[in-house]
Amino acid sequence: MIGSANLNVMIKTARKAGRSLVKDFREVENLQVSMKGAGDFVSKADIAAEKIIKEELRNARPTYGWLAEEGGEEEGEDPTRRWIVDPLDGTTNFLHGLPHWAISIALEHKGKIVAGVVYDAAKDEMFFAEKGAGAWMNDTRIRVSGRHRMIESIFSTGVPFGGRADLPLTLQDLARLMPACAGVRRWGSAALDMAYVAAGRYEGFWERRLNAWDLAAGIIIVKEAGGFAEAIDPEAGIIDSGSVVCANEPIFDNFAKVIRG
Repeated sequence: MIGSANLNVMIKTARKAGRSLVKDFREVENLQVSMKGAGDFVSKADIAAEKIIKEELRNARPTYGWLAEEGGEEEGEDPTRRWIVDPLDGTTNFLHGLPHWAISIALEHKGKIVAGVVYDAAKDEMFFAEKGAGAWMNDTRIRVSGRHRMIESIFSTGVPFGGRADLPLTLQDLARLMPACAGVRRWGSAALDMAYVAAGRYEGFWERRLNAWDLAAGIIIVKEAGGFAEAIDPEAGIIDSGSVVCANEPIFDNFAKVIRG
């Protein structure tokens, strides 16, 4: 698949940052880790990856704005375009030696996500999409699952940790959903959860209290793979609300109804 110049820059950048993270992942026990908040860690690897991504994207597109987990928000000379970046989604997995984490890079134009990359460097799986061009994993076109029945479907979510206030809501979700489906997974990376929905590995995903950098790339990858994605509150936007429910078309309405209670 030949993408736009912007998408090619995003893929090249994700691969370069991925090489740095994989090297650090092999030495995870020696990483110096500081505490950033309850259950939320930041490592030297995370900061180094963001530095690589910022340098590569800034060199290629110096006028674009920037929004990232560690580096915050910067307005660019071009107010219509900005990068939305999570250099390491699944930090806790990374620090525990679990090979399930990703780099997420999205491009926003006039408030809409127009391209997204989610790179699972540990498995060398590059998920990407561009508006109107479909969704891909490496050289293979991907589509959401074709399953039609909830009872045959697997879903994923993030279970709040460390006593977060939204834990009761998620437990209620699980109580309603689990009797009606084939299983629920909690793998610790929202970006990869959405990429897996796009690839048909899960039928759906939902989560609350996420940030723009957790969601942005995944949104367009799911949609370009033929999936549906909305905020849990149907009147809100996904990025503004920080929540998402996404699934293939046959499952979406029933799944969203369960999650929305």
